[in-house]
Amino acid sequence: GATRRDILQQFLVEAATLTGAGGVIGIVVGLGLGRVATAAMHIHASAPVNLTLIAVTVSVGIGLVFGVLPARRAARLDPVDALRYE
Repeated sequence: GATRRDILQQFLVEAATLTGAGGVIGIVVGLGLGRVATAAMHIHASAPVNLTLIAVTVSVGIGLVFGVLPARRAARLDPVDALRYE
């Protein structure tokens, strides 16, 4: 008995969670590869914390923007129709 708002919220939270996790994983991999590259080239490079936070925020924002349409479609879907295609 979820309301349309509940379904919309569930989809958007899922989109934010997945893109946030993807952003964090990308940053961790990028920082690791950056350390390897800087060590191999004998140079100094750094990743400011504020830019790292901006990257995760942008990632989550993009996930929310592109999660709105599927969330709205799911919220408008009749439960009987949803179960029919399961």
